[in-house]
Amino acid sequence: MFDSLVDFLTNGLSHASWPMLVLCFLVTSQLTIFSVTLYLHRSQAHRGVDFHPVLAHFFRFWAWFTTAMVTKEWVAIHRKHHAKCETVEDPHSPQIYGIRTVLLDGDDLYRQARRDPSITEKYGRGTPSDWLERYIYGRHPELGPTLLLFALFALFGLWGVVIWAAQMIWIPLMAAGVINGLGHWWGYRNVESDDTSTNLTPWGLIVGGEELHNNHHAFPSSAKFSLRRFEFDIGWMMIRIFSAVRLAKVMRVAPSLDIREDVHAPDTDTIKALLTHRFQVMTDYFRGVTLPTLRAEFAHAGDSIKGFPRRMRAALSSGGRWLDNDARERLGNWINQRPAMATVMEYRARLHHLMEGRNGEAMLEGLKQWCREAEESGNRALQEFALRIKGYRLAHAA
Repeated sequence: MFDSLVDFLTNGLSHASWPMLVLCFLVTSQLTIFSVTLYLHRSQAHRGVDFHPVLAHFFRFWAWFTTAMVTKEWVAIHRKHHAKCETVEDPHSPQIYGIRTVLLDGDDLYRQARRDPSITEKYGRGTPSDWLERYIYGRHPELGPTLLLFALFALFGLWGVVIWAAQMIWIPLMAAGVINGLGHWWGYRNVESDDTSTNLTPWGLIVGGEELHNNHHAFPSSAKFSLRRFEFDIGWMMIRIFSAVRLAKVMRVAPSLDIREDVHAPDTDTIKALLTHRFQVMTDYFRGVTLPTLRAEFAHAGDSIKGFPRRMRAALSSGGRWLDNDARERLGNWINQRPAMATVMEYRARLHHLMEGRNGEAMLEGLKQWCREAEESGNRALQEFALRIKGYRLAHAA
């Protein structure tokens, strides 16, 4: 009897080998990641992809089974994050709570937000509300991981408990901590979005493609997170596979930006492109106008741009939005002492304000005036950008 008990605690019912134990953890954790990024995030929160009802329910069940996450709650919290990003109402912004808190206690921030019914009611609309959701998943969220613990213990004994514990730590750390924390703190940016989102790596392999967080914030409703040729989104790869076997239907992807040659004035195609790609436009402005002017300033002074603090250089891309008051004032004083930089930043602010408008006709007239004045500014980089922006349009789908 005692030997049988020891054998069960050591090996469970399966007597699985070490490679099988590792494989079990990798498969279960990856399925959980896919349930979050494909179903909860891309499908339910942003409607970028629709899944076959059977596959959709498997993802919904698996998220509940392995994380206790309820679809409506997760979707609502994430939608509020986008709606109130980097403000005091953002459920998990490192700009507000600090990087240490979000990275290490991101799961607690999620739990605090789920206790607020106003978030769920306002931002959780359109999510499943069937019998299972009302009486099982939504009413007993902790039952899922409890059943998972029993199943893993039965299969693998005490090693099953270890796998369960690793799963319980892995998902909150990577999803709630790393993506919500480091994904707004450290990395590279393809697009100058109105937040601090970053791409952690160009290869989204570990967290289902969520590593490409800046790309996602630039185009939230896109089912595809990769934007550049060298970037890889494993979640998009899975969506393509599911689409090929008719288990998924892609609803939206980020449209490409095209540039027409020899366009003499902005038109409605230009406005459509600017409204869709307003973050990309500001990125182009920073790289094509702000940085060349900054380099010219330092070259004229016989100095290197490397002497300019990287933090201040990055702040020029957002107009100093993420600096504290003292740093913003110092940057403003530095700019005002340099007429060329002051002109560039003034035109940036005007362009940004222009793209915040919702009246297409007024926006078009404002852009025409902006382009005329930019061409007369005497700043070569600004002049070239004005010529370039006239030709912006959405690329036709292949």
